[in-house]
Amino acid sequence: MSTDNLREVVKQKYGQAALRAQGTGASCCGSGAAVGGCDPITSNLYSTQQTGEIPEAALQASLGCGNPTALAQLNPGETVLDLGSGGGIDVLLSARRVGPSGKAYGLDMTDEMLALARANQNKAGVDNVEFLKGEIENIPLPDESVDVIISNCVINLSSDKDRVLREAFRVLKPGGRFAVSDVVVTGEVPDAIRKRVELWIGCIAGALRDSDYKAKLARAGFENIELEATRIYSVEDARQFLAGQGLDVDAIASQVEGKFMSAFVRASKPVRKG
Repeated sequence: MSTDNLREVVKQKYGQAALRAQGTGASCCGSGAAVGGCDPITSNLYSTQQTGEIPEAALQASLGCGNPTALAQLNPGETVLDLGSGGGIDVLLSARRVGPSGKAYGLDMTDEMLALARANQNKAGVDNVEFLKGEIENIPLPDESVDVIISNCVINLSSDKDRVLREAFRVLKPGGRFAVSDVVVTGEVPDAIRKRVELWIGCIAGALRDSDYKAKLARAGFENIELEATRIYSVEDARQFLAGQGLDVDAIASQVEGKFMSAFVRASKPVRKG
């Protein structure tokens, strides 16, 4: 599948997810959909306190695999950018942490998600937020304008991850931090999984190997690269996730067990010397 075609599939599926969150679309449980609250990867990621701080629609539209706002260090006055901000949950939570003297940007390419995110911003009454339309491979912000980049299971959806990481490096200030949640792989992924476009939407088929992720970050210029597992998926998790995809889970069980994990990926942009 070409890059443009994959991008259109992602836009369509995430547009549908935004409509579902607003109660105007089909249930995520139908047809073996790979996105939405029925996905074991995307469920139970936020604390009760956090969910109480944001509108329900923002939570319903969250398709992430982790909670970067709980793991990333965010300080008052900083500027944060969320790559692939969806319904805005991580942007709104980040905005509260950086306070009125800080700023939180959300970047998304899907009109429906941007509309939902802006509606959620209005409901939450958060002013220090701006949602931008664009692609994570071409971030519409100036060089060295951001203190922290977060993302929640979105980089895997790009077919040009090297470009995404180069763009992240470009917009970060010297000493800026890269702190994202993503799904990574600790071994070879079965071809049968790679070929299912629906699984790109669920972050699995596009997952990088842990060593590849670190290598790509280093090539982009990052240092202090760390990868911390936050959840390792079992065969039973995979069985639920792959239901309806036409795969014989028992046949590939040995190739799936313990291979996929949600991870928190940290790195930093070197401080300019001299």
